[in-house]
Amino acid sequence: MPEADAGGEILNLSADFPPVSTETWEAVIAKDLKGADYEKKLVWRSEEGLDIRPYYRQEALAELADQLRVAPGRYPFVRGTGRSWEIAQNAKPGPKAVRADLLHEAGAHAIQELGYGIAAGVERLAALTATLPVDTVAPQIEFVFAVGPSYFIEIAKLRAARILWAQAVTAFGPQDDSACRMRLHVRTPQRNKSAYDRYTNLLRVTTEALSAVVGGCDQLTVEPFAFDAHLALNVQRILKEESHLDAVADAAGGSYYIEALTDSLAREAWKLFQQTESEGGYAKALASGSIGKALAETRAARAKAYSARRRALVGVNNYPNVEEKTPEAEFPEAEPAGPLPQVRLAEPFEKIRRRTTEHARASGRYPKVLLLKRGDVKMKGARSNFCFNFFGCAGFDMVEAEEYRGTDADLIILCSSDAEYLAFAQEVCPNVKVPVLLAGNPKEQIEALQAAGVQGFIHMFSDAIQTLTQWQDKLGMRSTQ
Repeated sequence: MPEADAGGEILNLSADFPPVSTETWEAVIAKDLKGADYEKKLVWRSEEGLDIRPYYRQEALAELADQLRVAPGRYPFVRGTGRSWEIAQNAKPGPKAVRADLLHEAGAHAIQELGYGIAAGVERLAALTATLPVDTVAPQIEFVFAVGPSYFIEIAKLRAARILWAQAVTAFGPQDDSACRMRLHVRTPQRNKSAYDRYTNLLRVTTEALSAVVGGCDQLTVEPFAFDAHLALNVQRILKEESHLDAVADAAGGSYYIEALTDSLAREAWKLFQQTESEGGYAKALASGSIGKALAETRAARAKAYSARRRALVGVNNYPNVEEKTPEAEFPEAEPAGPLPQVRLAEPFEKIRRRTTEHARASGRYPKVLLLKRGDVKMKGARSNFCFNFFGCAGFDMVEAEEYRGTDADLIILCSSDAEYLAFAQEVCPNVKVPVLLAGNPKEQIEALQAAGVQGFIHMFSDAIQTLTQWQDKLGMRSTQ
């Protein structure tokens, strides 16, 4: 009912804030875009191939009544158990656990983890029900998932996993719906962790743990990676005792975005599950190489995105801590080698930095890059910052200056505006004995700049791994294996 504010004025929220139609919102967006492509500007295409809209409204859930009108702890268990999760820092998955987390570590995206993970679970269930009733064996099957950095997708992934497993177990004809509930152990992965900038790993596991809790895990293991183990435990304690997330059932439930994302992941993963079943099941698909091939393609696309720096791994391929030369890091024990390779995204960059460190030990100094800034204040600052992050990822010493005479740099990068570059290069290149690069990609001046002595161009389309390795070679660094 209407309420009075402190001044006695009657407030009526339904009248003061009338509903706004989707058409009205879209008309305003179209006006603001000024002719720009809506799909390119506002729709994010995830690595799973999902088109993520800029906003979601109630009509997006029009066909999801079965998903929405269910209490926590009730079939199909999309909303979890309604109970708090167990802190399981030292818990190890059982030998018969369904290890969807190893799919994650091998490069799988969310739909692949779900589709292949459910296929592996169904195969296990089919074998067990040959001698025992499904109501007895289904509750004994434990699933282990990993949660990555895509916060909302990871929340939705765990919710979708429970829907999919409930649907799969239902096909075996259980007498009690409770047999369809998934036992879900979640852990933070190694795939996106690095030996460098190690406290960024702590931030990573914090958001990952939050995804796991909001997504409804039964058990959670936060793995320390290059930081102290007690900090990993404290992440969970803070989520319980300070954030009070143990007092909330399905915190994401009812969110238009999360509910729509849950449904999209579940639908696409079910298609992948059916495809895997048509190949004879998980074990046969794995043995035939089809799963390995699919994961390799996903892994390669992701690696390319990080090498091109379209995606950032903070402290690794962007925003490096250039003061950290030789990190003293202890890694958690890796899983034994199996049919699926366990690959970390940071490894190519760690190899580059390790090569620089070994060169410094042999030569007595780290290679130095001079960012030579001149002219346009905005452009020289932006381009210097870009190159600082780019070459800093190789572990080089980075120096910014506006004078090059007397420098002991091994590499000079010109940082200015396109209009000023030719004269800048013609001044610097003849007067130095080290390679000169240029920050930017002034296409119409490339030949003239090269004629002036510029030996390379660093810009947003440069592949970081390829470029950094190339300049390590040119600076005479010994190759590492």
